[in-house]
Amino acid sequence: MKKKLLALLLALAMVMAFAACGPTGGEESPAPGTQTPAASEPAGEEPGGEAAGSVYYLNFKPEQDAQWQELAEIYTAETGVPVKVVTAASGTYETMLTSEMAKDEAPTMFQVNGPVGLNSWKDYCYDLSGSALYGELTSEDYALKNGEEVAGIAYVIESYGIIVNTTLLAEAGYSVEDIQSFEDLKTVAEDITARKGELGFSAFTSAGMDSSSDWRFKTHLANLPIYFEYQDKGINSTDAIEGTYLDQYRAVWDLYINNATCDPAELTAKTANDALNDFVTGQAVFYQNGSWEYANVVGEGKLSDEDVTMIPLYFGVGDEANQGLCTGSENYWCVNKNASEENIQATLDFMYWCVTDETALQAITGSAGAMPSGEAGMGFAIPFKAAPESSNPFVALDAEMTAAGKTPISWNFTTMPSEEWKNMVGSALAVYAADQTDANWDAVVSAFVDNWAAEYQLANG
Repeated sequence: MKKKLLALLLALAMVMAFAACGPTGGEESPAPGTQTPAASEPAGEEPGGEAAGSVYYLNFKPEQDAQWQELAEIYTAETGVPVKVVTAASGTYETMLTSEMAKDEAPTMFQVNGPVGLNSWKDYCYDLSGSALYGELTSEDYALKNGEEVAGIAYVIESYGIIVNTTLLAEAGYSVEDIQSFEDLKTVAEDITARKGELGFSAFTSAGMDSSSDWRFKTHLANLPIYFEYQDKGINSTDAIEGTYLDQYRAVWDLYINNATCDPAELTAKTANDALNDFVTGQAVFYQNGSWEYANVVGEGKLSDEDVTMIPLYFGVGDEANQGLCTGSENYWCVNKNASEENIQATLDFMYWCVTDETALQAITGSAGAMPSGEAGMGFAIPFKAAPESSNPFVALDAEMTAAGKTPISWNFTTMPSEEWKNMVGSALAVYAADQTDANWDAVVSAFVDNWAAEYQLANG
């Protein structure tokens, strides 16, 4: 009896000793950013127990909301770490981020769009330079620096241009080889408009100017006059834009709005969904948008891969025959340094899992059927070592163009001085669309040039 009691006591002592020196039983979590545990054993969590930290991701991309919600559920099921994803409506991210950061339960994971966005949020950004996530980057070029600190990490590299329904284009008697410049595009678009009744479709989708759609023109199209002015001057930012190429900006805008599925006066009521519907239902040949839109235009009940391609956003400037797509990133993940240590570590673990776990990588880089649910993946090209090649044909097309010697147009809109500047340009574009006078275009020029200098001073002192 004594021997049995002694054996029982020894066994109990061994169990208690194992619990005391186990992976999470009483040990401190690794210092945030220094080490990322395996996803099956996140910091601060006992197997089968309640997670010590949680993640709140304020997502910028509404078109990928469903995929992020599914990934969050998968990660929580695997690790026990609660992950909440809230997605801002298009054009409202900065406003929502400001509101959410003022709350007790603020986002632990958010994003900025580049140096100007960082200027507003740098005091909230955790230094990622020692993180496992930073170690997974394929190049330091994808790190957003605040002095010596890594304040943000680009999580997606994207391209945009003009998505083309090649089937409709062929019905109009053309191919993409016939479009190698702005003048070529203008010739084709105006011919389609002249024969719209006969053909049964328009040249361009509606250029919606509500907040879900206007970013395509006040930001992405507006990148072109900034890019070419910067190229002329050999600079990558400025406190005072001159507007050297705003005549070309007007020419492209005129082409879009006067050869589209709707009257220009209707644009303020048109949305991103209207433009997408114009394109996938075969009402328009051309649709300015980016690689992120692939899953929305191709798939069951939509178009096929054989129906679509993307051409450069020709601007009538420079060597257009050797112009590539507009390629870059405005999507930098940041971690809220004001979150608790447990939530910072939980967030770092989640971010690391997103760029190293096989299921997460497939969801982020894959296209049709890439999600565990069978739904389409995000189709991103991502700058991390473990990433497979994106299955998105628009991403592959950008790589092909670059390999062929075409020069990508860099994303300089990240240097736009403020969100308010974009809004003022967008409002002026909408007014001009409804009444295309020189005086109304002068108001666009003033919004672009005068307000740039004013907003830059407000942001930088």
